[in-house]
Amino acid sequence: MIKSCVRLLVLFWLIVPPLSSAQSPLSEMVTIPAGPFTMGAKEGPEDEAPAHEVSLTLYSIDRFPVTNAQYAEFLNVVKASPGTSARLFDFDDPDARIHRRGERWTADGDYENHPVVEVPWAGAVAYCKFRGKRLPTEAEWEKAARGTDARRYPWGNELPNRDRARYASGYNETAPVDAYPAGASPYGVRDMSGNAWEWVSSAYRPYPYRADDGREDLKAGPVRGTRGGGHDSTEAELTTTQRGRNLSRNPSSGHHNIGFRCARSS
Repeated sequence: MIKSCVRLLVLFWLIVPPLSSAQSPLSEMVTIPAGPFTMGAKEGPEDEAPAHEVSLTLYSIDRFPVTNAQYAEFLNVVKASPGTSARLFDFDDPDARIHRRGERWTADGDYENHPVVEVPWAGAVAYCKFRGKRLPTEAEWEKAARGTDARRYPWGNELPNRDRARYASGYNETAPVDAYPAGASPYGVRDMSGNAWEWVSSAYRPYPYRADDGREDLKAGPVRGTRGGGHDSTEAELTTTQRGRNLSRNPSSGHHNIGFRCARSS
């Protein structure tokens, strides 16, 4: 009886192989409808003003940030090595949660589904391209986070709490990307406040946002935008309009509290 069950189980896995990280529920995308939304804020930090209307076409965005397991899979496929000149990952930083073991990159135990950090901006761009996607623009990120009612946080206007987001935690104390369902945005996009800041494609420039003013030029150089707040952020940094003006974010290197998610034009 036991041998029969084992044979059936093996046959099942041959017919229906385990999902790769690229096919898992953590790789779902959410469609964001076309139309206008309010970007920025009337009050608060200077770089969030002025509040202004931006209209976007239909697009999709990852429901969750990219995880350590997903990024390790990418490093293995592209055959990244510590000696590559185009740096995709700050593997030698003590805050990294992916390490090369033998011939393979592997996420550290218990960190597989945490947001990947220590990825330079160019690495985030490369990963999204590898998946047939791209980084979201700053405007796309904000609309996916706040919807069309100009809400202060992804979940509404109520203050953050420990059921909605990971914040005010110790250094490098991230959480799994699916740990806070109560913090979902109006479109069901998750983990957009706290846990890890997220690279966007846009250069960090003053508002109003205009996609045609050069800020979406993907050439290396300018400091890029980051959104959402991290696990070590204060409550004030978790808003949908926060741009990380005080965050260390040299785009040519990775950081212990910056990750990313991908988007796709429809």
